Amino acid sequence: MTYILLTNDDGVHAPGLYALAMAMQGLVEKVGVIAPIENQSMVGHKITLHQDLPIVETQLPDGTPAIGVGGSPADCVALAALGVVDWPPRFVVSGINRGANMAQDVLYSGTVAAAAEAIIQGVPSLAVSLDYHQADKVEHYEVAARLAARVVSRAIQRSIPEFTILNLNVPYGVDVKGIRLTRQGIRIYRDQLERNGNLVKIAGATPTGVLDQEGTDLWAVHQGYASLTPLSLDFTAHTFMADLAAWDIAN
Repeated sequence: MTYILLTNDDGVHAPGLYALAMAMQGLVEKVGVIAPIENQSMVGHKITLHQDLPIVETQLPDGTPAIGVGGSPADCVALAALGVVDWPPRFVVSGINRGANMAQDVLYSGTVAAAAEAIIQGVPSLAVSLDYHQADKVEHYEVAARLAARVVSRAIQRSIPEFTILNLNVPYGVDVKGIRLTRQGIRIYRDQLERNGNLVKIAGATPTGVLDQEGTDLWAVHQGYASLTPLSLDFTAHTFMADLAAWDIAN
């Protein structure tokens, strides 16, 4: 039986998760769902240790059973691997996120973190995001869900290198030109500090990015393509190793 486990960071009742579930149910024999009870966007790879986490049984609008967790997206996958739901699945899919996760976004993203936790637990994974922050209806996510199903249908028939995540970002609209294989681009953040007495807040304008570097995730989505980027959990800067050795630090 081909079993796929779904999760996200927007919450167990998010429309993007439901759109993904409907697309996957047409692809595999069983779909499981475990996701945060509440929105957990931008929490990164937070894991909650030695603290009680509530779990609730719920369901998606079509009746698909789901588990809600009072924790982070990575908590959801870690708990799944420890036996809260059937484990292991053939594949874990995280999303569909409300907003893109490209370039340096992947370091902050709860969506990508859940996919990364699946890889750590030995199960291949895909993170899926839609480049549209106003997406609040299931139909907004239908194109992204179909493209995610296409990627998963190929991935479950093949092997993915150890500690490698697939990261899919989809532009909004019905006229997506196709899928481009890409590398990470360069995001430009425009954060600003706001103060109100002894309260401080990170605010600022929406991030932009370098959009003219052909072959990057940002370029592809800006050009109307879905971007599929393989991400490695090996953060080693291999190309810098020889230069670093020349520093003669080790002697």
